[in-house]
Amino acid sequence: MQTTFLIPTRGQGLYDVTREVTDWLRDCRAGDGLLTLLVRHTSCSLLIQENADPEVQTDLRNFFHRLVPPSTDPSMSFLTHTYEGPDDMPAHIKAALLPVSLSIPVMDGRMRLGTWQGIYLFEHRAAAHRREVAAHLG
Repeated sequence: MQTTFLIPTRGQGLYDVTREVTDWLRDCRAGDGLLTLLVRHTSCSLLIQENADPEVQTDLRNFFHRLVPPSTDPSMSFLTHTYEGPDDMPAHIKAALLPVSLSIPVMDGRMRLGTWQGIYLFEHRAAAHRREVAAHLG
């Protein structure tokens, strides 16, 4: 079974997509298998992260902004790919450091995530985007 999730973003940050994936598994009456998710873009990532305290998402966003600041930051003066905006090449670097695909076991139609785990699209660009996440359950 396959589908594509369309995830609208409003700029940099983590967007919880757990509910969309859970609903799809329920609607397609999934049994057991391995769910693979792949974000079809080069400037965002997918993460499994804590879903109980929103401060975790804030801290992750702030950490990666500090680790890879915009190309206008003097520490990033070595970048040459800057014509798509000061957040573009840093977004590609973040996507190179973080996963763009996830594999999640499914049993009886339910993801085997831990109690405090959720699936997040991590948007690295400042502008709003419409991201695609391809899903395959095999």
